[in-house]
Amino acid sequence: MMRTRLVLVFLLVAVAVTLAQNSPSKKTPADVMREIRLKILATPPSQMNRKPTDEYPHVDEIIMDWPIEDSTISVMASSAGDGSIYTTSNFGVFGGINYQNVRNEAKKFVKLGEKYYSEAAPTKDYPYPQNGHVRFYLICYDGVRVIDAEVNFVSKQNAKYSDLFAEAQRMIGELRQIAQEQKK
Repeated sequence: MMRTRLVLVFLLVAVAVTLAQNSPSKKTPADVMREIRLKILATPPSQMNRKPTDEYPHVDEIIMDWPIEDSTISVMASSAGDGSIYTTSNFGVFGGINYQNVRNEAKKFVKLGEKYYSEAAPTKDYPYPQNGHVRFYLICYDGVRVIDAEVNFVSKQNAKYSDLFAEAQRMIGELRQIAQEQKK
């Protein structure tokens, strides 16, 4: 099942990039990444044959959106262990599921999202957060939920949601290592 999702994501990326390169509208890689992010947010886990488990009774995936300078970084993690970074610039890291360290961090991130399930507000809209804020989208078996918080607040140790922000930072670190290894 994990491999099926990974293959589907890679196919989506490959098709989207190919279409972007061959399309008269000339979609940029950033446009493609925005579309992938929206596809993940809009696709219920049930369409991927994913169901609640004892370990993940509510949350199947989580995306943290964080505006940094002129770009927004989206960190995605799934209960299956996949992890990726999408940005509104031309940078992204896909295929984290192939690395044990990313699988471990992705599962921890989603498990932590379970802690905030009841506090998160149901939503059907997926905008990026305003500058100075971070937004966590919990992709649940019963729909998507959102938590919006100020970056200055969540970046403080022991603040509400600081554990989610810290776990997303660990995901970013693991995924950046993959990107650096791939450049070698």
